[in-house]
Amino acid sequence: MRGSSPIGRTLLLVAVALYTALAGGPVLWLGVMSLRTTSEISADPYALPVPAHWEKYVQAWTTSSYGTYFWNSAVTVLAAVGLVTAVGAMAAHCLARYRFRGNRIVYFGLFSAIVFPPQLTIISLFQVLVEYHLFNTRIGLALVYAAIQLPLTFYILEGFFARIPQDFFDAARIDGCSDYGIFWRLTVPIGLPAIATTVVLNLIELWNEFLYAVVLLTEDEKRTLPLGIMKFMGDQLQDIGMIATGMTISILPIIGLYVFFSERLIRGMTASVLK
Repeated sequence: MRGSSPIGRTLLLVAVALYTALAGGPVLWLGVMSLRTTSEISADPYALPVPAHWEKYVQAWTTSSYGTYFWNSAVTVLAAVGLVTAVGAMAAHCLARYRFRGNRIVYFGLFSAIVFPPQLTIISLFQVLVEYHLFNTRIGLALVYAAIQLPLTFYILEGFFARIPQDFFDAARIDGCSDYGIFWRLTVPIGLPAIATTVVLNLIELWNEFLYAVVLLTEDEKRTLPLGIMKFMGDQLQDIGMIATGMTISILPIIGLYVFFSERLIRGMTASVLK
């Protein structure tokens, strides 16, 4: 904001404050309601949680299978993010550094998959998973998650990897590094900001994913957290306070992830531009 006028700085600060209030206000209100009972909320929806009912979190976790849903989401999402990061980074490195016939065709094929609505793939994915006995399994859902996030992961990493100076790769080749050695010893360390960005984005996106999970999982003990929230809301239809507690439990990991990695996320998103 250096060099800008006082009026411009004031307008910018007002805009940031309004956006923060609009984005964070509902989350803060949900957190407050999660510590209050339904009767307290009905009496005064906007009052502070005095006293705070922390025992509601224990009750929601132990009586509504939240532990099972949370574990299913954690295993499925972490496996999918690990797979899509490895495959996406290798594909991005290959298409960014090597020139071969069909290079741009593969690039635009992967890039164009970003614009396809997910509803188009539901039936085909269902048939494929049934055929390979992966329907209604966490492994099958993790593979689907990795596949749907691959285009975006590839797009972000390819743009970053393409801006790494070619001299680095030539020097590594002269030192005797193989293709895999160049990837692991050069591309990955330099590209860590962009890789970390894709990891955070994929974690946030897949943690909240609902459409594929509700179609590809039918057994309750294999459901992910978004499906558990839907069931929880049905069971606690009249208990607004407990619904708020359950929803808060589901978003706490995402809030923590953003708090600890927001700086790295921003740095990774701007790294390719700065280069």
